[in-house]
Amino acid sequence: MDWFAEWFNTPYYHILYKSRDDKEAQEFITNLVKYLSIPIESTVLDLACGKGRHSIFLNKLGYDVTGVDLASQSIESAKRYENERLKFFVGDMRKAHFPNKFNVVFNLFTSFGYFNEEDDNLKVYQAVYEQLKERGTFVMDFMNASLAEHGLVGKEDKEVDGILFHLRRRVEDDFIVKDINFTDKGKDYHYQERVKAFKLSYFEQLGERSGFSLKNVFGDYRLNEFNEKSSPRLILIFEK
Repeated sequence: MDWFAEWFNTPYYHILYKSRDDKEAQEFITNLVKYLSIPIESTVLDLACGKGRHSIFLNKLGYDVTGVDLASQSIESAKRYENERLKFFVGDMRKAHFPNKFNVVFNLFTSFGYFNEEDDNLKVYQAVYEQLKERGTFVMDFMNASLAEHGLVGKEDKEVDGILFHLRRRVEDDFIVKDINFTDKGKDYHYQERVKAFKLSYFEQLGERSGFSLKNVFGDYRLNEFNEKSSPRLILIFEK
């Protein structure tokens, strides 16, 4: 089983990352919506939506939102928030589940770079292209891999809800790898995260091969200009 299919579908993933900043996420969405001038009648796909924090906020802003994620437990949790204009589905981002349906597709918070096979990355972009309406927008929010590699913290121990997580990070074959070890109720667990350290040029090539036009690149959630040496994020705005 792929690491992401296993790890993202455990309760421990959500325990470890429970402190993620929802306010920051909402400010980012607000800035994107303003910059893109997304009409309220637009249809939006949140690809790799997790438990739906971005989807739920987009829906509160008035948009018709569909959230898709591979982790069935995350989708089960997200479905509690469904309404007529907010739906969640289990699905693989490499497949086009809703052809020609969306005005905007979001892929947020480094929900990419997990695959070992190079073709799978292209499949994601092709699937997004197929699901967008003509002149639709694709927003990818990825880490700034150069900065992440440079500032990598090799060892970290983090206690959350009484569980002590031992985190070990390294760069291996162009992947940023995080080993996660912990003990809960007398049982030892080990999981691993592997994210390919893709740079801007790689995404430019993926977009071009898929038929997209790259319209802009930002470096943080306030949509400031991207700087490879200092920006925390790599945010790409593509148009079909």
